[in-house]
Amino acid sequence: MSLVIEGEERISAPIHKVWEALNDAEVLRASIPGCQSLEKKSDSELAATVVLKIGPIKATFAGEVTLANLNPPHSYTISGEGKGGVAGFAKGGADVKLAEDGPGKTVLTYEAKADVGGKIAQLGSRLIQSTSKKLAGQFFATFNEKVSGG
Repeated sequence: MSLVIEGEERISAPIHKVWEALNDAEVLRASIPGCQSLEKKSDSELAATVVLKIGPIKATFAGEVTLANLNPPHSYTISGEGKGGVAGFAKGGADVKLAEDGPGKTVLTYEAKADVGGKIAQLGSRLIQSTSKKLAGQFFATFNEKVSGG
């Protein structure tokens, strides 16, 4: 089952500061809902452990996060794949774009795609879609708060 989530965040910080935060494992770890650990393996690879609850299923996903198509400080693609044991798997990515919006302001737009399989996929597309949108919204709202200091 695959889905697409799009959104936009207006961040009260200059574009270079937002770019640095998008590449900072600690900021990403603090922003990803349910993230237990996120460690940098290289400039473009991270190892992650995330605990998610989707409907009645709570699972711990262990996986990899990769940063690609880097175009500092304007855009990149973040993608990841995690296995949650009997719960199934989740994989996806987001194209993230930054644009200046006046002095000290940045607009971040994203288009995320996700695929899930296993028991999670059996929960139904509405539940998965609404949970995915909620998680994406939480991530970008928390990221915005951390970067803008708001």
